[in-house]
Amino acid sequence: MNERVTPTGGGGSVLWRLALMMFLQYAVWGAWLPVAARFLTESTERGGLGFDGSQVGWILGLAGSVGAITAPFIAGQFADRFFRTERVLAFLLLFGGLVKIYTATRTDYGTWLGLSILYSILYMPTLALSNSLAFAHVTDRERQFPIVRVWGTIGWIAASWTFPWIWLQTDLSFQWMPPFLGGPEVEGVTGRLIDSLTFSGILSIVYAAYCLTLPETPPKRDAVEPLAFAKAFRLLLRPSMLLLTVVGLLISMIHQVYFLQTGPFFSRIGLEDSQIGPAMTVGQFSEIALMAGLGWMLKSLGFRAILFVGGLAYGARYAIWALVDLPVEVLVASQVLHGVCYACFFATAYIYVDRLAPVDIQHSAQTVFALIMLGGGPVLGGMLSGVLQARHEVQGEMLLASFSPLWWTLSAIGGLCAVLVLLFFRDETPASPQAS
Repeated sequence: MNERVTPTGGGGSVLWRLALMMFLQYAVWGAWLPVAARFLTESTERGGLGFDGSQVGWILGLAGSVGAITAPFIAGQFADRFFRTERVLAFLLLFGGLVKIYTATRTDYGTWLGLSILYSILYMPTLALSNSLAFAHVTDRERQFPIVRVWGTIGWIAASWTFPWIWLQTDLSFQWMPPFLGGPEVEGVTGRLIDSLTFSGILSIVYAAYCLTLPETPPKRDAVEPLAFAKAFRLLLRPSMLLLTVVGLLISMIHQVYFLQTGPFFSRIGLEDSQIGPAMTVGQFSEIALMAGLGWMLKSLGFRAILFVGGLAYGARYAIWALVDLPVEVLVASQVLHGVCYACFFATAYIYVDRLAPVDIQHSAQTVFALIMLGGGPVLGGMLSGVLQARHEVQGEMLLASFSPLWWTLSAIGGLCAVLVLLFFRDETPASPQAS
């Protein structure tokens, strides 16, 4: 148990409060991110903003990077040293929601880039803080944290489904593909995708209010070092963390390209604009199942085996997508591997960092690791996406065949990460679930 707060016992009521926190945390993100690349890249004549691949890469990549770089100062330093975590969360989410709502009214690239950077500075620290707050109030990290975290996945799904239902479609009826209810698209549907930002902003403000009801998580004022993030950076020198950092950077890079290219790719294989976000949630279903059993898997198989499976899933998913002539149903269904990717790599990596970090820098350790995963990775991913798009597009447009070499490149990187983990990762945590 985390020693930085008075024990809450990880009881049922506390776990449900933490679960709702995670639900809102990822609903805010899932409301807009899956469809962002679609409305950013579509031409203005068709209702989009008409940005090119490189511009979208900078908006979604550089913005995320700046937010992650500032996160150790905003989240780790303040939450570890000065202010209660739930209050820091409330402040960041309130102003982040207002920025998101304002961004939905802008159409020029320069303003979009500036506002995206500002939003990232406000939102990115909340990812690490919500993880740290949850870790602080559970008694069995391997068993209880995955159960809490899975509600974040449910929140992502709920937001991704609700927005098309209420704003992009009419006359809903049953269909075979998520969100299982669909209907004719409203007129100007591509232009309406940008309203997902307003939806996200409203959710963020609601979440900010809820944060004030969360269990008190005060700072640890008797910390060993005056700068928690400095000690957290030194944690990266541990052999296992050094390897996990390198692999995590590569994984987060190809993970970022997923968000930049999947929307346009799904449009090319024939999905309607209102179907893109819900179709991307197929992976969240497998993520729910895996997150629910992640604690058991870690105790039974150990960190190395689970991280290896995560890297392998990235390689396999992109390899399937590289076969662009497969039936649409197969390409969408292969999204089930996305849940394996997230649960077996990202969630497992965060649990490993928490187990390895000394108690007085657990906030900062999570934030510093997020700097790598959500900072350097998005910038490199945005650059890689821009390079691959420029190399394979035809007359400034990504055709269906253009995506095949792009996905093969990402598949090779995912496979390399899996091999590196299998050959070189060694668990250094005390009382690890299983020696590896």
